[in-house]
Amino acid sequence: MKKFDINTTVFDLDGTLVKSHATIYEATVRTFKKFGRNVDIPKDKFYSLLGHHFTDMFERLNIEVNDIDHFIDVYKTFYFDYIDLSELYPDVISTLENLKSINKKIALLTTKGQDQAEKIIKHFGVESYFDYIMGRRPGIAHKPSAEPLLKICNDLNSNPNKTLMVGDAELDIQCGKNANAITCGVTFGYRAKESLMKENPDFLVDNYNEFIKIFSNNNN
Repeated sequence: MKKFDINTTVFDLDGTLVKSHATIYEATVRTFKKFGRNVDIPKDKFYSLLGHHFTDMFERLNIEVNDIDHFIDVYKTFYFDYIDLSELYPDVISTLENLKSINKKIALLTTKGQDQAEKIIKHFGVESYFDYIMGRRPGIAHKPSAEPLLKICNDLNSNPNKTLMVGDAELDIQCGKNANAITCGVTFGYRAKESLMKENPDFLVDNYNEFIKIFSNNNN
């Protein structure tokens, strides 16, 4: 296993920390119904696009949404009606505890809005582990741009070269590489392992027990 000097770990949310596809899907369908639209959304294709901003998802699904900001505002009012369909992936909490025990900074980087990201992390009772939460904010580009990751690094006084970006999607790996950070793909989310391998991440893990070995190796 490769060795890097890592002092900060930045996690994606959906498909990385939280298994949330059913929540997102049901809230999305209900939002369209709220607008009087009975839209047929193939689940498999929808799940394969999770991690992208809704604008990009709907474009790829050939679904027209005229006012995406209003759509998201309504969507967020329904999201927590389906939150019990979501769950943390196995060993997330023990992994966060391990990282804290070896004095690593921990951050979240998601395309979800800032307020939504904070509420979800709080719902699952893991907010105390995070030194920084970076949701979608006005005026800041979203993944795969390096901008949000570099802001995290700047605000935490962390060197991007010593920062590990962890995610289940191509966007996460691309964001990390664009910021000259270290990258780790997780295969248990919403992308096929083969898709992640094409992005050539520094690490590729199948579960969090494998993930934490990155740091065991680093500390040897």
